[in-house]
Amino acid sequence: MSALLEMRDLTVSYGKVEAVHRVSLDVSEGRIVTVIGPNGAGKTTLLAAIMGLLPSRGTLAYRNAPLGHLSVEQRVAEGVVLVPEKRELFASMTVADNLALGAFAVRRRGGSAGALADVYKRFPRLEERKAQLAGTLSGGERQMLALGRALMARPTLLMLDEPSLGLAPLIVREIFTIIAALKATGVSILLVEQNARAALQVADYGYVLETGDLAIEGVSADLAANPRVAETYLGGRSTAPASA
Repeated sequence: MSALLEMRDLTVSYGKVEAVHRVSLDVSEGRIVTVIGPNGAGKTTLLAAIMGLLPSRGTLAYRNAPLGHLSVEQRVAEGVVLVPEKRELFASMTVADNLALGAFAVRRRGGSAGALADVYKRFPRLEERKAQLAGTLSGGERQMLALGRALMARPTLLMLDEPSLGLAPLIVREIFTIIAALKATGVSILLVEQNARAALQVADYGYVLETGDLAIEGVSADLAANPRVAETYLGGRSTAPASA
């Protein structure tokens, strides 16, 4: 399966401090890839570099073309979209207006037709609350709005930074069900998530990042069965099926 995003030896620094050290990863078309690891491992930094929010060294290719020279807006127009950890909604604006802003980069090239109807179909609660201010939504609804706003840009590569953060377990399950369903639409997903168990259950392939270095990678089921991963990130229990 061809790689939509190819990263080779990516290094990202804050001043003189390297937060990510020569990391390489691929995101194949139509796949969910997850990056798991502890707080401070560099996961959010990695996504910021891909999005062009932080300078980096190394190679980034998207659809077999260099990505590094493009601005953030150009990356969005090309189909690279980030849902940030803090969601970054416009609290004093309505749900409908937040969604409209999500289509800004593609509207100018005629790519937003039908996007709003698709978002409302996927998130009926957003349509019910389209006139409501974003700042008055519940945590789960705010995450749905952040996802919906990203989908308005018609992404090919959707990057999600800690989508379960601060949500109740029932809402977390709903969000991950939505993520799995998005894969069926052909969207490739790069998922950064501290809830390693949920991430590995929904992803096809995974990477473990520790203090800025790539520690281990593999098919998600294999990572979930790895004793080291299970002990460190899964509460000491492998998620592999029990043998008969």
